[in-house]
Amino acid sequence: MLVLVFALPLLALSARADTVSTDFANASAFAVLGATTVTNTGATTLGGNLGVSPGLAITGSGTITLSGSIYTGTPGVAATAQSSALNTYNYLTTLSSVANPNGMNLGGETLTPDVYNFNSSASAQLTGTLTLNFGGAAGNFVFLIPSTLTTASASNVVIENAVAGDNVYWQVGSSATLGTTTSFAGDIIALTAVSLDTGATDGCGSVIALNAAVTMQGNTISTNSCTTTTTETSSGGTVTPVVSGPLTTVAVPEPGTFALLSSGLLAMFFLTFLKSRVSPLI
Repeated sequence: MLVLVFALPLLALSARADTVSTDFANASAFAVLGATTVTNTGATTLGGNLGVSPGLAITGSGTITLSGSIYTGTPGVAATAQSSALNTYNYLTTLSSVANPNGMNLGGETLTPDVYNFNSSASAQLTGTLTLNFGGAAGNFVFLIPSTLTTASASNVVIENAVAGDNVYWQVGSSATLGTTTSFAGDIIALTAVSLDTGATDGCGSVIALNAAVTMQGNTISTNSCTTTTTETSSGGTVTPVVSGPLTTVAVPEPGTFALLSSGLLAMFFLTFLKSRVSPLI
């Protein structure tokens, strides 16, 4: 079953207080937001909206179960969300940093709220467990990564002592890849693309590609607050995000079908409207 939603009001799904950029509210209802396409294989679950803009294509051979709605194309809700995400991406670059983790593998580290700036063309790597400890106070983690973000299989991002209004942002200057069964946390805003390998999860954030595709392989992504995530398990990579609200399952069409079907339905609607407005000739 294919579910198409056009020009519906933006749903308030698992709203997260945002103290870094209030404009991000327009994008934060999207669990996944791609620019050109969203591709999925396997069974993916999204706690939030699914969108593509300016593209139309949602493709693959799997299913997507989501608690929100689907928005594609431009203008519209998805286009507004992309603009919001870009504004936030640009805003994050203006933040002052007092922490420079260049050359550091984030695995095994315990960090406190701050702006962490990987200078120059540095990439960010995560192998093992990264603990983000909010200390029981309102704050933000911001990771500014000029190049790529890559996590090894079964890596974890663990949230500790968070309160309402706490946020984690990953601003990626190229592409982000979450390895197999990675348990991640936070909003990923990648300038190019985002790939999630089999079983990777994001327990409290949006996954956004500003200029290319989001590729999924049986993942779980939720826009819930970071205060709702659980701690790591001993085996790593097995934390399942909380996905709330009524769920709808979407059978993802083969490449190109979604865009073609969308165009066809819109054309039928337009022709029906014209017929209703023109009196028959006698």
